[in-house]
Amino acid sequence: MRYDIVIIGGAIVGSSVAYYLREEGFTGSIALVERDPQFAHAATTLSMASIRQQFSIPENIRLSQFTLKLFRQLKETFGADADIGFREGGYLILAGENGLPTLKANYDAQIAEGADIVLEDAEALVRRFPWLSAEGITAGAYGRTGEGWFDAHALLMLFRKALRAKKIDFITADVTGIERQGDRVVSVSLDNGEKLEAGIVVNAAGPNAGKVAAFAGLVLPVEPRKRNVFVFEARERYADMPLLVDPSGIYVRPEGSVYLTGGAEPEEGDHAPDPKDFEVNWPLFEEVIWPVLATRIPAFEAIKPTRAWAGHYDYNTLDQNAVIGPHPEVANFLFANGFSGHGLQQAPAVGKALAELIVHGGYRTVDCSAFGYGRVAEGRAFRELNVI
Repeated sequence: MRYDIVIIGGAIVGSSVAYYLREEGFTGSIALVERDPQFAHAATTLSMASIRQQFSIPENIRLSQFTLKLFRQLKETFGADADIGFREGGYLILAGENGLPTLKANYDAQIAEGADIVLEDAEALVRRFPWLSAEGITAGAYGRTGEGWFDAHALLMLFRKALRAKKIDFITADVTGIERQGDRVVSVSLDNGEKLEAGIVVNAAGPNAGKVAAFAGLVLPVEPRKRNVFVFEARERYADMPLLVDPSGIYVRPEGSVYLTGGAEPEEGDHAPDPKDFEVNWPLFEEVIWPVLATRIPAFEAIKPTRAWAGHYDYNTLDQNAVIGPHPEVANFLFANGFSGHGLQQAPAVGKALAELIVHGGYRTVDCSAFGYGRVAEGRAFRELNVI
């Protein structure tokens, strides 16, 4: 089989690319290859499913603002019954004395992009959220609107359902190789024995993206990183609780009658874990997370953990930022990788951007040039400081 475009990875990033290719007027053939069509182990469905504008880099803020606009126009885009349960509860990112300069600089970048964020000192935060302990806290940035959480599976299914009317070939298979002839990729080999000839290949393989790039003889510093999410019950229910991020990196947010928490894994030192390891690390909750929760929210000294899950996200070891666009030497191999935990919220914008690049020859809605592969080739970090 020959396709004009083969997209490797059919979760939210790959599905967004396919969707916006059709929206931008691309009429050629498209194959969307996904090895896990139930998305049981996909980063998309195992994520915390949150959206924020509190980034340090303007381009990251713009990507999430595009998705926020989509959320606000969901029914116009996908139909009257479209619903992803978007709860606009906000983010509250806390900082101690040492983290204050970074928090302020990030806040300035967010305000310059029109985000509805307030920066408040510890006293003001406790007045706003009386359940909060300000021990060790100097200030916090709170997103009053335009931030919150949603149902990741529901969003993915909206895109997948929309694709069924857009003449996309869904292929269930694992990619086992990519053939290159000089400065072009020409085909993708699958574990079912098929070979797909391709005019363009888009790498949207999530945590597997580094391996997929290597099939084409290309280096991509993206690897899976395991992340645990714990669910617990508490006697107190705080309807006004945003997604709170402690200076330690541990986060917590409400989810109906329970709470979700995580964020205790070290950024470094957990290199290339087994991508098939989905075993929950319960000592992480008991020994690291719970003490922090009890300090930050005293009512959480008495809580009952109920369940947990583990997933992997596509961690860019260079700078924890996305790699978007073509390889400078292999121009028909495109990257949409390395989001390092914020891929779900940025996927629609990246899908739109790559579709514009392919169809029109350049970015129109959000300029993703800064995320280009060139910095990877040069080893030049384009670092996002607000990685959660």
